[in-house]
Order: sequence, then C-alpha cells, then structure tokens
Amino acid sequence: MAAIIISTGHFTNLTFVFVVLCNTIIGIIQEFKVKEVIDKLSVVTVAKVKVIRNQEMKTIPVEELVIDDVVFLENGNQIGSDCKVIDSQGMEINEALLTGESEPIKKQYNDELLAGSFVVTGSGYGKVIRVGNDNYSTKLVQKAKHKNKASSQMKDSIEKVIKVLSVVIIPVGFILFASQMVAYPNDRGMAIVKTVGGVIGMIPEGLVLLTSLSFILGVGKLAQKNALVQEMEAIEALARVDVLCLDKTGTITTGELAVERVYPYEPYTHTFIEEILGSMAYDFDDVNATQSALREAFDKIKDFDIIEKVPFSSKNKMRSITLKDHRTFVLGAPEFLTDNEIVLDRVNSYSYQGYRVLFLGETIDDINHPMALIVIHDCLRDDARSTLRFFNKNNVDVCILSGDNPITVSRVAQLAGLRKADQYIDASTLPEDDEELYKVVDHYHIFGRVKPEQKQRIIKAFQHNNHVVGMVGDGVNDVLALKDADCGIAMAAGSDAAKQAAHIVLLDSNFSSMKSIVKEGRTIIANIEKVSSLYLTKTIYSTCLCIIFAAMRQSYPFTPIQLSLISSLAIGIPSFFVALESSSTLSTGGFSKHIMTTALPCALTIIIDMIFINILGNILHFDTTQLSTFYYLTAGFVSFLVVYIVFSPFNRIRIFVSAVLTILFFLILLVIPNFFGINFFLNWNYIILIPIFAVSVVLVNLLKHIIYKFYSQKKYPF
Repeated sequence: MAAIIISTGHFTNLTFVFVVLCNTIIGIIQEFKVKEVIDKLSVVTVAKVKVIRNQEMKTIPVEELVIDDVVFLENGNQIGSDCKVIDSQGMEINEALLTGESEPIKKQYNDELLAGSFVVTGSGYGKVIRVGNDNYSTKLVQKAKHKNKASSQMKDSIEKVIKVLSVVIIPVGFILFASQMVAYPNDRGMAIVKTVGGVIGMIPEGLVLLTSLSFILGVGKLAQKNALVQEMEAIEALARVDVLCLDKTGTITTGELAVERVYPYEPYTHTFIEEILGSMAYDFDDVNATQSALREAFDKIKDFDIIEKVPFSSKNKMRSITLKDHRTFVLGAPEFLTDNEIVLDRVNSYSYQGYRVLFLGETIDDINHPMALIVIHDCLRDDARSTLRFFNKNNVDVCILSGDNPITVSRVAQLAGLRKADQYIDASTLPEDDEELYKVVDHYHIFGRVKPEQKQRIIKAFQHNNHVVGMVGDGVNDVLALKDADCGIAMAAGSDAAKQAAHIVLLDSNFSSMKSIVKEGRTIIANIEKVSSLYLTKTIYSTCLCIIFAAMRQSYPFTPIQLSLISSLAIGIPSFFVALESSSTLSTGGFSKHIMTTALPCALTIIIDMIFINILGNILHFDTTQLSTFYYLTAGFVSFLVVYIVFSPFNRIRIFVSAVLTILFFLILLVIPNFFGINFFLNWNYIILIPIFAVSVVLVNLLKHIIYKFYSQKKYPF
C-alpha cells in the first residue's frame, strides 16, 4: 500500500507507515525485555540428571551426558539419553510419551531404557549407550512429546477474521479501484489514494500486534509472580478456566504425612508389627511422603533376610516383602488388599474423619490376613481455605483427582472449605464407556482412587462437556492429564515429566500463588477483548463502505491520512492504554461478545451515517470538501463513542485520557484542516452535524440492545 501511495506522489497519505514502524519497534523492545526475564527463570526447568563420575554423585544438565556415563534414576526422573540397566531396585518405566502405552514396564538388568520415558516406580542405575542425535528414539520422542497447545479462543477468532479478510480484501480492492476510477476519471492518483484508504481501513493493523504484545507482557508479569509461561496462549486458557482439576497433595495439603496411631489385630504383637513396618519403611529406595511418615514413626528394629521385594506402584497400590522363611507381608490401600468387612468398616470410619489408612497384612494361601491398620493424617496448607474461597468466588469449579480413598479426600476437602466436597466417587466405579463418562463427571467434585489414565479421561470428559479445564499436578502420574488439559500447570519442585508436559510452571511450587496468576491472566484477556472492539469497528465499517460505495460508483469517504488520525487517537493510543493497564477486572465475556455488542453496533451506526450524509449531500449540493468534512467528523465522533464504551466503567485516568484524545482530535482538525482534506470552519451547514451526532448516540445504544438480545440467543463461530 505504501509503495502504491508513493507512486502517486500523495506523500502526506503515508502516515500509516509511521504507526506500523512505531508498533513494530515497541513490540521488539518489549519482547527482548521479557526474554531476559524468562531466560533467567527457565533455568529452573532445565532437565538435569544425577551421574556417577570419579566415584562421586554429581548433578549435570542432560546435554552434558556422554557415552558410558552411569546415571542414577529414581521415581519422577525423565531418562535423558538411551541407557542399559546395570542395577534395578523394582524400577518401572512409563513409555507413554514414546509408545502411547500408559502401563508401566518393569526393567531388569541389561534392559534398554529409551530417552523420553519416565521412572514411575523404584530406582536404579543405567549406563549411557547413545547420546544426542544418536539416540534411537530422538525423532520418535519429538513426535511423542507433543502436547496439546493451550487453547486460545481469541487467537482462533482473530485468525478467522484475518482469513476472511485475506479472501475478501483483494477482490474488494479491485472493485473499489474500478469504482474510484469512475468517480475520478481524470485523477488516477486520487482514485488510488481513495482505494488505499478503503483497503487500509479493512485491516485491523494493530490488533494482532497488540494481542501478541499483551501476551508477551503477560508472560513478563506472570514471571514476576513466579509463574513460568511456556506457551503464551496459556495465559488466555488460564483466564477462561472454569474447571480446575488438582491433586490433593501439595495443593490443599502440604504433602507431609504423620502417623496418627496403629490399630493392631491379633495374634500379631505390637513388637512384631513395628519390626515389619520398620523393614517396609527402610528396605525400599523409592521414598515418598507415606514412607517418610513411616520412617518418622518407626525405627528399623530388626534386619530381616528378604528374598523378594515388590516396590509400591500406582497400579497395585501396595508394596510387599518376602522373607527367607517364605512369609510374605503386604502394605498398601485396604480396598485393594482385603475384602474383610470388619476391617473395611473400620477403615471407612477413619476415612470419614479425614484420615488415610494403610493396611498391613500377611499373605497366606493368597489371602491377606490383617496385621494392623496404620492411621495417617494429612497436614492442611495454611492458605488452602483462602485459595479455594477465591476460586469459589470466581465461578471456577475445583475438582480433586486423587489416588487416595475418596471418602478421605472428601473429608479433607470439606475441612479446607471446598464447595460441594461431599460429591465424591471412587474412580474404579467410573464407566468405561466414554459417552457414559461424559454424563457422570459433572456430578462429582471428588474423584478418589484415580489412576493416571483415568485422570486423562476425566479431563477429556470435562472438555467434551464444553468446559475449559485446567490441571495442576507435579508427578509423573499427572503427565497425561497435564498435556491434554486446556492449561496444564506444574510445580517446579515436581517431576521433570510434569514440568515438560505443562504449559505453566509454578516456580515457587505454591498453589496459593494461582490466585494472583489467575487474576493477572483474566485482566490481560479481558482488556484485550475490550480493545478488540476499537480495531474491529473500523474493519467492519471500512469493509462494508468499500462494497457500498463501489456499488454506487461514488468517491470512497476517507483517505489514508484521515484514517491514520482516527487510528492513532481513537484506536491505537486508547487500545494500548487499556490493554497494558493494571485492572481489577476479573471477568471475561468472550471475544465474540465484544465484537457483536460493541464493534458491530458502532460500525453499523457509521455505515448508516455515511449513507445518510451521502444522500443529504446530494440534496444540499455539498461540494467535495464539505462532504468529506461531514463524513470525517461523524466517523471521528462515533469512533470516540467506541472509546467511551471500551473505557467504561470510568476512573480518573480513563476520563482524563479519553477527554484529552477527543479534544486533541478536534483541535488538530481546527488547526490544519487542509492537511486532512476537510473544511472545519464553522458555517450554517455544520449545524446539521449536531442532530447527526445526537442520532448517532441513540443509534449506537439501540443497535447494542437489539444485537445483544439477538446474540444472547445464538451461537457464532468466533
């Protein structure tokens, strides 16, 4: 467009180029500033491995691994390079990101471990056999690591607008040029200028930049709140989340456990029970919160001669040891280990009180005979109540997906103040059929005994029911759910797998920081949605006016220089002001709502005004300058109406900015009217503008009411 204008010699109409350059420079500067912040923070999520070098354990970045390095692997670690097992302590590997198979695979001596898979149970040592691009699975991992992009309704909507304009703008441009050649048969240059004015008006030139810039600055703002955004679109996804799924541990509880009491069963003595529990606590390497609580409560009193150990797995919900005398003892979830009704009744009574219960038993003839129940309590986070209250207040349904007993989880959630915490279900009873699951999930807020693949199914079920779903997790068992959620949020203290699958990483691993992060995200998105009306008003009326005046074969109302002043004072400056200001706005009505209820009625008002002024000009025999003045002043007036609508509710700063911009607009036209091709000196003709302005205000409000009423009953593809 700029090149075409230069060819005509109408250099004053090149002002839009300066706006483009300024926007681009601002965007680049801001992006570099934010990049500096992110580069400092992203070090936290760099994958590291423990390696044995010179008989010492060292932690190094995965990129520094070399062939024959011996790496130590434990629960939650991602395997950074192809290895062979040289020692396994019940190590199980999840290769879901490579093969799609979610079932863990046991690894023994000399088995191969592929880069990109994760340790889910046990620990061990591996010897590196391939590194870098030589890894057998490198290409496969890149495909298998694919996670869902964070959802962005706004980005999708803008892309649809751009796609439509890309198809429409070329034929409309040619048609408009043909009509302008008829309107200006002896002035090819002016015909080109008018055509460029129409085409430039159709392009929401600052909207894409403003959206990207707002996302970039949002990344910086969230970084200051200890949230590392790994995909910019996650800011919007987080702002739109209406169902937030999370694990109980580390969110509403601290993750720390303590043994409350031990309830023994005859004929087993307290001493023998404590000896077995001491062995269960200290003879396994896969230390977790439960095992830490057991170690805190019990000492290793006796060294048993153990011939077989089965470490805890999320699938079996138990661990076991077999002694030299072939006695086998199991420790784990009561529901999985016994069907003794008396025992289970006692378990339920403790669960109703908010306790977790472990079953210790001896396996005789494939039956687990009860030895003791170990009663354990979770420690509630101090900020759990205020965090859940925030989400309740902001219409976000919090659902807990836990591997624990649903009754226990429900009770703990009630103590923390979770809304509808009494609506719980055991995930093992969930229907296998997806259609049935879709009908069930919305009725529950607590899901207990959930397996990793079930978390993923629950997330997808909520999404199928038109919810925007966030998932907070920190373990390998959360990876599948994190990568499929609209916005996956991981704790920096969690597993490498969770951090890589997530869209956002909480660097302080503090769930309560979600409050400020969600507030910031919602403010950013709500502001962008509001200012989108400013850009799209011009796009809508410019496109329609191009078609209308091309059909009438009359001069297009505006030149590029005229639209540049409107674009700067009634669109560019106010839009950047609103989009980048701090606001207490937490609600977001949706991109289409702002298009339909603000941009469309204001654009239609301008279109109606332009047609009326055209008819009026023919009746009153306006010359070209008078007609252009009427067009321009009316378009400017309605454009500032859009600013006032977007700025509401007003505060002192918004009143000041909008007033200054309006006055500045009309002052510029008074001082240099000829530069913009108008005559702004008062005469009797311009008195007609007063009723036109008044009618425009009425039209905007009337059309807003009609369109909003119609819009609320329809669905649009925005």
